[in-house]
Amino acid sequence: QVQLVESGGGLVQPGGSLRLSCAASGIVVSIYNMGWYRQAPGQQRELVARITSSGNTNYPDSVKGRFTISRDNAKNMVYLQSNNLKPEDTAVYYCRASSNLKNYWGQGTQVTVSS
Repeated sequence: QVQLVESGGGLVQPGGSLRLSCAASGIVVSIYNMGWYRQAPGQQRELVARITSSGNTNYPDSVKGRFTISRDNAKNMVYLQSNNLKPEDTAVYYCRASSNLKNYWGQGTQVTVSS
């Protein structure tokens, strides 16, 4: 059974930082494309960071330079370091594992950026 469990969300002031974690079981993260997505109320889910099985990363312009995705193969975990957070970063953040044939999502963790 595949599980992706996110943690590390919470309430943070504008300009603050959070480190989100995604713990994977049932899959090996190093052979999947791993991504972080977010969904704000009334909005579509959007990609915020992705790391491919070969280690390439990409980010949308909205978070480039502020968010960093990383992977710890030994711990089978993926992280999202988010810095200089803005109120518009408020959303539920989801971890995703994808390959040509399979696609898995975590349950999400809430990030709220507010003073």
